Amino acid sequence: MSFDPSMRWFAAFALTALIIWLRSRRCGKSPLPPGPRKLPLIGNLLDLTPQPWEACMEWSRKYGSDIIHLDLAGTSVVVLSSFAATDALLEKRSSIYCDRPSSTMVGKLMGWNFLLALMNYGDEWRIHRRLIIQELNVVASRKFHAAEVKAAHGFLRKLVETPEDFLTHLSEMAGEVMISAAYGIDALADQGRYIALGKAANKSFSEASVPGRFLVEFIPILKHVPEWFPGAQFQRIAKEGRKLSESLRNIPFAETKRKMASGNIRPCFTSEALRVLESGDSFYNETTVKNVAGMMYLGGADTTVSVVATFILAMLANPEAQTKAQQEVDTIIVQPRGGLPDFGDEKSLPYVAALIKEVLRWRNAGPFGSPHVLTVDDEYKGYHIPAGSIVFGNVWAILHNESEYPDPYSFKPERFFIDGKINPDVRSPDCAFGFGRRICPGRHMALSSVWITIVSLLATFNITKEIDEDGDTIEPSYEFENGVVSSPAPFKCTITPRSEAATRLVHATALEI
Repeated sequence: MSFDPSMRWFAAFALTALIIWLRSRRCGKSPLPPGPRKLPLIGNLLDLTPQPWEACMEWSRKYGSDIIHLDLAGTSVVVLSSFAATDALLEKRSSIYCDRPSSTMVGKLMGWNFLLALMNYGDEWRIHRRLIIQELNVVASRKFHAAEVKAAHGFLRKLVETPEDFLTHLSEMAGEVMISAAYGIDALADQGRYIALGKAANKSFSEASVPGRFLVEFIPILKHVPEWFPGAQFQRIAKEGRKLSESLRNIPFAETKRKMASGNIRPCFTSEALRVLESGDSFYNETTVKNVAGMMYLGGADTTVSVVATFILAMLANPEAQTKAQQEVDTIIVQPRGGLPDFGDEKSLPYVAALIKEVLRWRNAGPFGSPHVLTVDDEYKGYHIPAGSIVFGNVWAILHNESEYPDPYSFKPERFFIDGKINPDVRSPDCAFGFGRRICPGRHMALSSVWITIVSLLATFNITKEIDEDGDTIEPSYEFENGVVSSPAPFKCTITPRSEAATRLVHATALEI
């Protein structure tokens, strides 16, 4: 097949004109932040790894910059790897960095775009956020303390009976809190189907949300590829994910409405919000309530499981930290009054607070943070950041920065602890919950659930490495499963009551039900 020579000249002219136009757009602008070499068309797509937070941290070190730039098939991506960078951009300039990228796989194909974390910045986002903050701010979230204590005590009782199933018990406990708070439903009813649904939905959402996992996120036209086409496995994953997102959003909500109609409903977020809506004095509608309840159901449980499981793993690697925390709990609570901790004890246990901060820092549940979108051109440290760039705060790199946290890969609660109190000179790992206007609105409830679970465990159980039949210690792998929420891979350990008195205390909690 031959081509008209004039068409060749026209193609060459068009290509030359395009190059000149692209260069003219850069003329007079600051350079982009440094980053790995970009290939034609695909940019840095081939550079992505299953742990992008670690790869980006290494690039940041290689180029000596706390801001790096990637090109993912034409999408500008900026990664920030220091408190200074995230403070300057995601906090102080939050108004221009608080949009979200349009998610083809997770949002459009899988149907998770009802989540606050995926909503674009605008009126709908503001209404949803206003409602969830109204229910989960630092004061309002205290109304869930009783449910959190009840679930934590149930967790302890299960550990007495079948300690080897601690990860299953932990998942059930976290699910119980969130399902009760959001819907007023007994989480273990119907053979625990609500917990099973939440776990399946969380796994699907978390795995699909890892940056770079699906090419369709960067080349949206691929969403039209049929499911049967070779290489279109993402369509089958998306189809199953949509079933889960719709079930999670609709099934428990319908059950709460049914219970309300029968007059047999526990007080919860959904019932209270719908009653306000019926009174006509509300700023939201029923869809808003359904969406926010779904967010609570999905968002809270997985984070709690990850943090508490990480705590257990940390105690295996650092038994001296466990002993020190137990001594504080014994001195303040167990010995003086012979009972279990409650939320009134929180300020009296500074070492436990330091230990939990170190758990959040050491192996943080959200290592890459959530993506922000820059709405206008910006500049930082002499680098140009184009409008439309997707911007990540690399939480892993920030919380493993040697200048902020010396010996960052070691578990050292003492870094947050000095003279019997929290060290004010060490930055708290709050970035684990996000940045600026996009910080997690449910963090107060998540932290309170984590605190009561961990302090109750410290008061009643010893956590040690398992011993095999030959008397050899089984060393955990300390590996984590990748996802938007990173959790420890299943591991074995031995969890035993500290004493007969501790066992009696745990059994006595059954009388509280």
